Amino acid sequence: MAGDPADSLLCRIKNSEFSVAIVGLGYVGLPLALLFAKSQIPVLGIDSSRSRIDELSCGKIPFNHLDTSANRELLVSSYIKLATVFSSIHEVDVVIICVPTPITKHLDPDLSFVREACADIANNLRSGQLVILESTTYPGTTDEVIVPLLTSKGFEVGNTVYIGYSPEREDPANSTYSTRSIPKIVSGITELCLACTESVYGHVVDTVVPVSSTRVAELTKLVENIHRSVNIGLMNELKPLCNKMGIDIFEVIQAASTKPFGFTPYYPGPGLGGHCIPIDPFYLSWKAKEFGVRTRFIELAGEINADMPNYVIDKVTATLNQLYKPIRGACILLLGLAYKKNIEDLRSSPALTVLEKLINLGGDVTYVDPYIPELQLGNGITLYSSSLNASLLASNSITVLLTDHDCFDYEMILAKSHFIVDTRGRYSVGQKVVRA
Repeated sequence: MAGDPADSLLCRIKNSEFSVAIVGLGYVGLPLALLFAKSQIPVLGIDSSRSRIDELSCGKIPFNHLDTSANRELLVSSYIKLATVFSSIHEVDVVIICVPTPITKHLDPDLSFVREACADIANNLRSGQLVILESTTYPGTTDEVIVPLLTSKGFEVGNTVYIGYSPEREDPANSTYSTRSIPKIVSGITELCLACTESVYGHVVDTVVPVSSTRVAELTKLVENIHRSVNIGLMNELKPLCNKMGIDIFEVIQAASTKPFGFTPYYPGPGLGGHCIPIDPFYLSWKAKEFGVRTRFIELAGEINADMPNYVIDKVTATLNQLYKPIRGACILLLGLAYKKNIEDLRSSPALTVLEKLINLGGDVTYVDPYIPELQLGNGITLYSSSLNASLLASNSITVLLTDHDCFDYEMILAKSHFIVDTRGRYSVGQKVVRA
């Protein structure tokens, strides 16, 4: 193997003598770039957004959970270069793609960001580089999409270019697990591709888990999120039933959680949000059609979870009826708009659906979310987060808890609100608390 390009690349990687480009500096790419830089591995960060690059170049981090003095110093250190173009790709040894993989309005995979990134990479690639996809996608994407895009430029996989897949497992604001401590699934098109990919991540994560193929790695990520979607969907289906039966679903889950085996707690809410769980399962249901298989659990869970904002609206309506008030003209306070607590991420947040529906029904809606000071709605309306205080709570007929940020004063909310529609199980059901 002497003189083999892969042998040379693998040797440099093992000796920490390599550099890496991260394509896409969002919730996945930015923490990864910072992690490599922290390990003193030179990073080229590429993002198509000029405003994002300008912001990062000034040491400004747009995500609260990453905004530390140490990370700000890393951003302006010699270990990170930032760009909006791909012309310097040939200077690095490893290219990691962390771009979005959304779905269309028909629930089909949208790989346009992946294809565009790969085309730009291929036009600037040189022999002997490793390209790794991290974006969540359906089984077969790496060898059916990435490989042809790169080989069309004359590269030979396993000889002049090396291709791996390692699904991202980011969980923003998770206080227990970080990018470094979350085990990393790795795979490669060939054994040499796998060896290089495994060695790259071995420098920056505590545990690397190699699997036999890129298809296995791709499906692993989907199964992780389908597992959550289906189980949350089950709890969301049980929630209205428990309500009609006069049973607190959250108390049931807490009681069931005392069983030391055979039960994992999942919790209902106002719906699913973020870029993963509401979207990723449909990548597999779409791919399954190619094999003539209908993924009924995936589709049913998606329908149940997507309908939960309507259940919240129904509960708001019923609660206002107790006050002899219609939604139109009623003062309604929404607490939390982000899709999960303690972050500023609005992607696919069910709270946005609730907010827009209440406005369309004529509600006088105010919101409080310290992570989202300003909100642009599609109809040109701009809303601003209010300051949470006793006067604000008392001035609204109803308070709807949509995202249970830890910074909220829950004792004050309970004391000063007239009625609370609680979608997160923060409160026990009582005279002024309604489950939704």
